[in-house]
Amino acid sequence: MKLHTFSILALGLALSLSGVIAHADSIDIGTAAPFAVLGEAGVTNTGSSVIFGSVAGSTGTPAVTGFPVPGSVVAPGVLFTAGAANSGPGTPFGDAARAYGFAAGLPVTTAEGTSSLGAGVVGASSATALTPGVYSFSSSVPLSGTLFLNAGGSSAATWNFLIPAMLTTASASDVVIENAGTSGSPFTGAITWDVGSGATLGAGSTFLGTLIANTGTIALDSTATIGCGRAVALTGSVTLIGNVIDIPGNCSVTTTGTSTKGTGAPVAGGTVVVAAPEPGTLALLLAGIFGLVFLKFRKPRLRSLAC
Repeated sequence: MKLHTFSILALGLALSLSGVIAHADSIDIGTAAPFAVLGEAGVTNTGSSVIFGSVAGSTGTPAVTGFPVPGSVVAPGVLFTAGAANSGPGTPFGDAARAYGFAAGLPVTTAEGTSSLGAGVVGASSATALTPGVYSFSSSVPLSGTLFLNAGGSSAATWNFLIPAMLTTASASDVVIENAGTSGSPFTGAITWDVGSGATLGAGSTFLGTLIANTGTIALDSTATIGCGRAVALTGSVTLIGNVIDIPGNCSVTTTGTSTKGTGAPVAGGTVVVAAPEPGTLALLLAGIFGLVFLKFRKPRLRSLAC
Protein backbone atom coordinates (compact mmCIF):
# COMPACT_ATOMS: atom_id res chain seq x y z
CA MET A 1 0.00 0.00 0.00
CA LYS A 2 2.83 2.39 0.83
CA LEU A 3 4.33 1.74 -2.61
CA HIS A 4 0.98 2.48 -4.24
CA THR A 5 0.67 5.73 -2.30
CA PHE A 6 4.22 6.69 -3.23
CA SER A 7 3.45 6.06 -6.91
CA ILE A 8 0.44 8.36 -6.71
CA LEU A 9 2.53 11.03 -5.00
CA ALA A 10 5.26 10.76 -7.62
CA LEU A 11 2.71 11.02 -10.45
CA GLY A 12 1.08 14.02 -8.82
CA LEU A 13 4.43 15.76 -8.42
CA ALA A 14 5.34 15.07 -12.04
CA LEU A 15 2.03 16.53 -13.21
CA SER A 16 2.38 19.61 -11.06
CA LEU A 17 5.95 20.25 -12.20
CA SER A 18 5.00 19.66 -15.83
CA GLY A 19 2.97 22.84 -15.63
CA VAL A 20 6.17 24.78 -14.99
CA ILE A 21 7.60 23.73 -18.36
CA ALA A 22 4.35 23.30 -20.25
CA HIS A 23 4.79 26.31 -22.52
CA ALA A 24 5.82 25.30 -26.03
CA ASP A 25 9.16 25.93 -27.67
CA SER A 26 9.11 27.07 -31.28
CA ILE A 27 10.69 23.66 -32.02
CA ASP A 28 9.79 20.56 -29.99
CA ILE A 29 12.90 19.78 -27.97
CA GLY A 30 11.48 16.71 -26.21
CA THR A 31 13.23 15.47 -23.09
CA ALA A 32 15.69 18.37 -23.24
CA ALA A 33 12.88 20.79 -22.29
CA PRO A 34 13.60 20.93 -18.51
CA PHE A 35 17.30 21.71 -19.12
CA ALA A 36 18.63 25.25 -19.08
CA VAL A 37 22.21 24.10 -19.78
CA LEU A 38 23.37 21.02 -21.70
CA GLY A 39 27.02 20.64 -22.67
CA GLU A 40 28.01 17.36 -24.31
CA ALA A 41 31.65 18.00 -23.42
CA GLY A 42 30.77 19.26 -19.94
CA VAL A 43 29.78 22.49 -18.20
CA THR A 44 32.16 24.91 -16.49
CA ASN A 45 31.07 27.77 -14.24
CA THR A 46 32.90 30.51 -12.37
CA GLY A 47 31.06 33.15 -10.39
CA SER A 48 27.58 33.21 -8.93
CA SER A 49 25.59 31.94 -11.90
CA VAL A 50 21.89 31.30 -11.22
CA ILE A 51 20.20 28.69 -13.41
CA PHE A 52 16.41 28.30 -13.54
CA GLY A 53 16.33 24.81 -15.07
CA SER A 54 18.39 21.62 -15.02
CA VAL A 55 22.13 21.46 -15.78
CA ALA A 56 24.08 18.53 -17.20
CA GLY A 57 27.04 17.34 -19.19
CA SER A 58 26.68 14.05 -21.06
CA THR A 59 27.09 10.56 -19.69
CA GLY A 60 30.30 10.37 -21.73
CA THR A 61 31.65 13.66 -20.36
CA PRO A 62 29.65 14.33 -17.19
CA ALA A 63 31.96 16.93 -15.63
CA VAL A 64 30.06 19.94 -14.28
CA THR A 65 32.23 22.32 -12.27
CA GLY A 66 31.22 25.41 -10.33
CA PHE A 67 27.90 23.98 -9.08
CA PRO A 68 26.37 23.95 -6.53
CA VAL A 69 28.98 26.50 -5.37
CA PRO A 70 29.55 29.26 -6.43
CA GLY A 71 26.75 28.75 -8.96
CA SER A 72 23.26 27.57 -8.05
CA VAL A 73 20.50 25.56 -9.72
CA VAL A 74 17.02 26.70 -8.67
CA ALA A 75 14.42 23.97 -7.96
CA PRO A 76 12.68 22.29 -9.68
CA GLY A 77 15.84 22.36 -11.77
CA VAL A 78 18.23 19.46 -11.12
CA LEU A 79 22.03 19.28 -11.21
CA PHE A 80 22.93 16.03 -13.03
CA THR A 81 26.35 15.09 -11.67
CA ALA A 82 26.41 11.84 -13.69
CA GLY A 83 25.44 13.55 -16.94
CA ALA A 84 22.47 13.13 -19.27
CA ALA A 85 22.07 10.52 -22.00
CA ASN A 86 23.74 11.77 -25.17
CA SER A 87 22.39 9.72 -28.07
CA GLY A 88 19.19 8.40 -29.56
CA PRO A 89 15.54 9.49 -29.41
CA GLY A 90 14.06 10.00 -25.97
CA THR A 91 17.33 11.29 -24.50
CA PRO A 92 18.08 14.98 -23.80
CA PHE A 93 20.97 15.27 -26.26
CA GLY A 94 19.29 13.03 -28.82
CA ASP A 95 16.08 15.07 -28.75
CA ALA A 96 18.01 18.35 -28.89
CA ALA A 97 19.92 17.07 -31.94
CA ARG A 98 16.65 16.09 -33.58
CA ALA A 99 15.27 19.57 -32.86
CA TYR A 100 18.37 21.13 -34.42
CA GLY A 101 17.90 19.06 -37.59
CA PHE A 102 14.19 19.84 -37.77
CA ALA A 103 14.80 23.58 -37.46
CA ALA A 104 17.49 23.46 -40.15
CA GLY A 105 14.92 22.01 -42.57
CA LEU A 106 12.17 24.59 -42.00
CA PRO A 107 10.94 26.58 -45.01
CA VAL A 108 12.75 29.91 -44.93
CA THR A 109 10.63 33.04 -44.56
CA THR A 110 13.47 35.53 -45.11
CA ALA A 111 16.99 34.88 -46.42
CA GLU A 112 19.25 37.44 -44.72
CA GLY A 113 22.49 36.26 -46.33
CA THR A 114 25.46 37.88 -44.59
CA SER A 115 23.41 40.44 -42.64
CA SER A 116 24.26 41.43 -39.09
CA LEU A 117 21.65 41.81 -36.39
CA GLY A 118 20.91 44.70 -34.07
CA ALA A 119 21.89 48.36 -34.20
CA GLY A 120 22.21 49.88 -37.66
CA VAL A 121 21.18 46.71 -39.51
CA VAL A 122 18.36 44.16 -39.58
CA GLY A 123 15.91 44.69 -36.71
CA ALA A 124 17.67 47.85 -35.53
CA SER A 125 14.55 49.69 -34.35
CA SER A 126 10.84 49.29 -33.85
CA ALA A 127 10.38 50.38 -37.45
CA THR A 128 12.52 47.51 -38.75
CA ALA A 129 11.70 44.94 -36.05
CA LEU A 130 11.65 41.35 -37.28
CA THR A 131 8.20 39.78 -37.42
CA PRO A 132 7.72 36.07 -36.54
CA GLY A 133 9.20 33.68 -39.08
CA VAL A 134 12.24 31.67 -40.16
CA TYR A 135 15.37 33.71 -40.92
CA SER A 136 18.36 32.11 -42.62
CA PHE A 137 21.94 33.38 -42.88
CA SER A 138 24.87 32.27 -45.02
CA SER A 139 27.75 32.90 -42.62
CA SER A 140 28.63 33.82 -39.06
CA VAL A 141 26.31 36.41 -37.50
CA PRO A 142 27.29 39.27 -35.18
CA LEU A 143 24.65 40.89 -32.98
CA SER A 144 25.23 44.36 -31.54
CA GLY A 145 23.08 47.00 -29.94
CA THR A 146 19.43 45.94 -29.70
CA LEU A 147 17.67 43.37 -31.88
CA PHE A 148 13.94 44.16 -31.95
CA LEU A 149 11.41 41.40 -32.57
CA ASN A 150 7.81 42.47 -33.21
CA ALA A 151 5.27 39.90 -32.00
CA GLY A 152 2.40 41.72 -33.73
CA GLY A 153 0.20 41.68 -30.65
CA SER A 154 0.53 37.92 -30.13
CA SER A 155 1.76 36.29 -26.92
CA ALA A 156 2.53 33.10 -28.89
CA ALA A 157 4.80 34.46 -31.64
CA THR A 158 7.83 32.37 -32.67
CA TRP A 159 11.10 33.09 -34.44
CA ASN A 160 13.70 30.67 -35.82
CA PHE A 161 17.20 31.84 -36.77
CA LEU A 162 19.27 29.49 -38.94
CA ILE A 163 22.97 30.36 -38.70
CA PRO A 164 25.47 27.98 -40.37
CA ALA A 165 28.53 29.18 -38.43
CA MET A 166 29.16 31.31 -35.31
CA LEU A 167 26.78 33.59 -33.42
CA THR A 168 28.50 36.36 -31.48
CA THR A 169 26.78 39.06 -29.46
CA ALA A 170 28.52 42.29 -28.46
CA SER A 171 28.85 43.41 -24.86
CA ALA A 172 25.67 44.99 -23.46
CA SER A 173 23.61 43.94 -26.50
CA ASP A 174 19.91 43.12 -26.14
CA VAL A 175 17.22 40.99 -27.73
CA VAL A 176 13.77 42.55 -27.20
CA ILE A 177 10.33 41.14 -28.04
CA GLU A 178 7.86 44.02 -28.32
CA ASN A 179 4.09 44.28 -28.94
CA ALA A 180 3.67 40.89 -27.34
CA GLY A 181 0.03 41.00 -26.27
CA THR A 182 -1.65 41.78 -22.98
CA SER A 183 0.49 42.90 -20.08
CA GLY A 184 0.48 40.38 -17.23
CA SER A 185 -0.21 37.38 -19.46
CA PRO A 186 2.26 34.49 -19.93
CA PHE A 187 4.34 34.51 -23.09
CA THR A 188 3.94 31.13 -24.78
CA GLY A 189 5.93 31.88 -27.91
CA ALA A 190 9.64 31.18 -28.33
CA ILE A 191 12.88 31.87 -30.18
CA THR A 192 15.21 29.14 -31.45
CA TRP A 193 18.76 29.86 -32.57
CA ASP A 194 20.02 26.99 -34.78
CA VAL A 195 23.79 27.57 -34.82
CA GLY A 196 26.07 25.41 -36.95
CA SER A 197 29.19 26.23 -34.96
CA GLY A 198 29.53 27.73 -31.49
CA ALA A 199 28.19 30.86 -29.85
CA THR A 200 29.62 33.60 -27.63
CA LEU A 201 27.43 36.02 -25.69
CA GLY A 202 29.26 39.22 -24.77
CA ALA A 203 29.61 40.56 -21.24
CA GLY A 204 26.43 42.11 -19.90
CA SER A 205 24.35 41.10 -22.92
CA THR A 206 20.70 40.16 -22.38
CA PHE A 207 19.69 37.40 -24.77
CA LEU A 208 16.37 35.67 -25.41
CA GLY A 209 15.73 32.18 -26.78
CA THR A 210 17.17 28.68 -26.98
CA LEU A 211 20.67 28.33 -28.41
CA ILE A 212 21.44 24.94 -30.00
CA ALA A 213 25.04 24.71 -31.22
CA ASN A 214 25.75 21.76 -33.50
CA THR A 215 29.54 21.90 -33.07
CA GLY A 216 31.84 24.02 -30.95
CA THR A 217 31.26 25.58 -27.55
CA ILE A 218 28.78 28.02 -26.07
CA ALA A 219 30.44 30.68 -23.92
CA LEU A 220 28.66 33.31 -21.85
CA ASP A 221 30.90 36.18 -20.79
CA SER A 222 30.52 37.86 -17.42
CA THR A 223 26.90 38.65 -16.38
CA ALA A 224 25.40 37.78 -19.78
CA THR A 225 21.88 36.40 -19.43
CA ILE A 226 19.58 34.11 -21.40
CA GLY A 227 15.85 34.57 -20.83
CA CYS A 228 13.03 32.33 -22.11
CA GLY A 229 15.61 29.85 -23.37
CA ARG A 230 18.61 27.64 -22.77
CA ALA A 231 22.18 26.89 -23.88
CA VAL A 232 22.64 23.49 -25.59
CA ALA A 233 26.00 22.42 -27.04
CA LEU A 234 25.49 19.13 -28.91
CA THR A 235 29.20 18.24 -29.16
CA GLY A 236 31.05 20.96 -27.26
CA SER A 237 31.04 22.43 -23.76
CA VAL A 238 29.18 25.32 -22.11
CA THR A 239 31.16 27.93 -20.17
CA LEU A 240 29.48 30.28 -17.68
CA ILE A 241 30.78 33.32 -15.77
CA GLY A 242 28.28 34.71 -13.30
CA ASN A 243 25.28 34.33 -15.62
CA VAL A 244 21.52 33.90 -15.34
CA ILE A 245 19.66 31.43 -17.59
CA ASP A 246 15.89 30.94 -17.39
CA ILE A 247 14.05 28.24 -19.39
CA PRO A 248 10.99 28.90 -21.57
CA GLY A 249 7.81 28.93 -19.50
CA ASN A 250 9.17 31.55 -17.10
CA CYS A 251 8.32 34.42 -19.44
CA SER A 252 5.60 37.02 -19.17
CA VAL A 253 4.34 40.09 -20.99
CA THR A 254 4.85 43.44 -19.28
CA THR A 255 4.70 47.15 -20.05
CA THR A 256 8.23 47.71 -18.76
CA GLY A 257 11.35 46.27 -20.33
CA THR A 258 13.51 46.29 -17.21
CA SER A 259 14.41 42.85 -15.88
CA THR A 260 17.40 41.11 -14.38
CA LYS A 261 16.52 37.94 -16.28
CA GLY A 262 15.29 39.08 -19.65
CA THR A 263 15.29 41.92 -22.11
CA GLY A 264 16.95 44.44 -19.83
CA ALA A 265 16.23 47.44 -22.10
CA PRO A 266 13.11 49.64 -21.68
CA VAL A 267 11.04 50.05 -24.83
CA ALA A 268 8.84 53.10 -25.42
CA GLY A 269 5.24 52.11 -26.12
CA GLY A 270 3.68 48.69 -26.43
CA THR A 271 4.40 45.62 -24.34
CA VAL A 272 7.59 43.59 -24.10
CA VAL A 273 8.54 40.14 -22.88
CA VAL A 274 10.67 39.52 -19.80
CA ALA A 275 11.84 36.28 -18.25
CA ALA A 276 10.37 36.13 -14.77
CA PRO A 277 8.39 33.46 -12.86
CA GLU A 278 4.70 33.77 -13.68
CA PRO A 279 2.17 34.00 -10.83
CA GLY A 280 0.12 31.35 -12.59
CA THR A 281 3.07 29.00 -12.71
CA LEU A 282 3.80 29.44 -9.03
CA ALA A 283 0.13 28.92 -8.17
CA LEU A 284 0.05 25.71 -10.20
CA LEU A 285 3.15 24.42 -8.46
CA LEU A 286 1.73 25.23 -5.00
CA ALA A 287 -1.56 23.58 -5.92
CA GLY A 288 0.34 20.45 -6.88
CA ILE A 289 2.21 20.41 -3.57
CA PHE A 290 -0.98 20.86 -1.54
CA GLY A 291 -2.55 18.10 -3.61
CA LEU A 292 0.27 15.73 -2.68
CA VAL A 293 -0.18 16.51 1.00
CA PHE A 294 -3.91 15.84 0.70
CA LEU A 295 -3.35 12.51 -1.06
CA LYS A 296 -0.82 11.44 1.54
CA PHE A 297 -3.00 12.04 4.60
CA ARG A 298 -6.53 11.52 3.28
CA LYS A 299 -6.55 7.72 3.41
CA PRO A 300 -5.20 7.31 7.00
CA ARG A 301 -7.77 9.86 8.21
CA LEU A 302 -10.64 7.99 6.53
CA ARG A 303 -9.48 4.75 8.20
CA SER A 304 -9.44 6.37 11.63
CA LEU A 305 -12.97 7.70 11.08
CA ALA A 306 -14.14 4.23 10.05
CA CYS A 307 -12.74 2.75 13.25
